[in-house]
Amino acid sequence: MAISSHLARLRAVIGHELIQLPSVVVLVVDDDARLLLVRHTGEQTGWAVPGGAVDIGESAAEAAAREIREEIGVQISQPRLLTVLGGTDYEVTYANGDRVAYVPAVYEAGIVDGTPVPDQEEISELDWFTRSQLQSVDLNRFSRALLRATGHLAS
Repeated sequence: MAISSHLARLRAVIGHELIQLPSVVVLVVDDDARLLLVRHTGEQTGWAVPGGAVDIGESAAEAAAREIREEIGVQISQPRLLTVLGGTDYEVTYANGDRVAYVPAVYEAGIVDGTPVPDQEEISELDWFTRSQLQSVDLNRFSRALLRATGHLAS
């Protein structure tokens, strides 16, 4: 997980303590209504919805477009805000011990330029899934909760 210089400075002061952090996730959909999921490099926790933290001075919509461009190398359409989530389902403890309570703004967007390719720094693999396939996909806890909250998975 790459972190911003701002977050690195905070971590230097608070260590691994739980921090609440604004973030974005993007439900990237194609013309066949399939959803793009990713696997994070070095993690064995299942498929995930792409996204990341909102940087200082950046809007959530700008962060959504930046994260997708950085992680999978494509330009997305104007992201449409679906919901904002939070709570224990969105708390993550990283391998280094850092604890984060994410407050994700959930967007939906299509690809307007480029072909998705994992950056191999944060993302090691990606694939497209239909709604019916999502029911049996090995999802990480965060993404499973998010897809349930947005109606993509049955409760």
